[in-house]
Amino acid sequence: MKPEARRLLTKAGRAIRAAEVLLDAGLRFRKHSAVHAAFGERYSRTGVLDPRYHRWLLDAFDRRIASDYETEGTISPHEVRTAISQASEFLAAARHLLEPQ
Repeated sequence: MKPEARRLLTKAGRAIRAAEVLLDAGLRFRKHSAVHAAFGERYSRTGVLDPRYHRWLLDAFDRRIASDYETEGTISPHEVRTAISQASEFLAAARHLLEPQ
């Protein structure tokens, strides 16, 4: 199997496990704004995760919407690098939070 195919299958497996966890937890959202609000309530306001991650989520979503739907919506290379850096930092924090102690 090609390495890229293996990575895609691994990613798909993680997505399925995440969906199962959400299903078991009974979390259901109809809008992105509801997901954003739940993230803020469950993780930022409680101090489980640094509130900056919530801000970064909201900012990245706003940039995505602007680039998708505005006629002049573009994201600069600097904004992309910043978003990638923030996503990497968030992923590290999420892994640390979810790993068994």
